[in-house]
Amino acid sequence: MKLYGIPNCNTVKKARAWLEERGIAYEFHDFKKSGISEDTLKEWLSQVEWEKLVNRAGMTWRGLSEAEKAAVTDDASAIRLMQEKTSVIKRPVLVKDNQVICLGFTEAAYAKLFDA
Repeated sequence: MKLYGIPNCNTVKKARAWLEERGIAYEFHDFKKSGISEDTLKEWLSQVEWEKLVNRAGMTWRGLSEAEKAAVTDDASAIRLMQEKTSVIKRPVLVKDNQVICLGFTEAAYAKLFDA
C-alpha cells in the first residue's frame, strides 16, 4: 500500500499517524521530493474524475490565475497542472494494488477501509 502526499500537510500527517498508530504498513511517496509520473496520474484518472483529484478548495488552486484555472478542462490539462504543481493534488491519495482506495483523510473513512 502506498500513501501519496506532502509531509508537512496536516491532513497527510493525520493519515500517517492514524495508520502508524494501528500498525498498518504503507510506503510514503512525497510529491515534493519525487514528483508524480504521468502514467501514475493516468492510472488514477481511469478510476477517479479529475475534478475530485484536483483540490480546487486548496491554496495552490486558489493561487492560480483565472486563465490557469479555466485551462483545466479535461484529464490531459489536469495532468499537466498536477505535474507542474503537485500540491494541487487532493491529499493524501491512498493506493493499494494500483487502485485508489481513498482520496483525502477522515478517521471514519479509514476506519471503514481497515475495519478499525
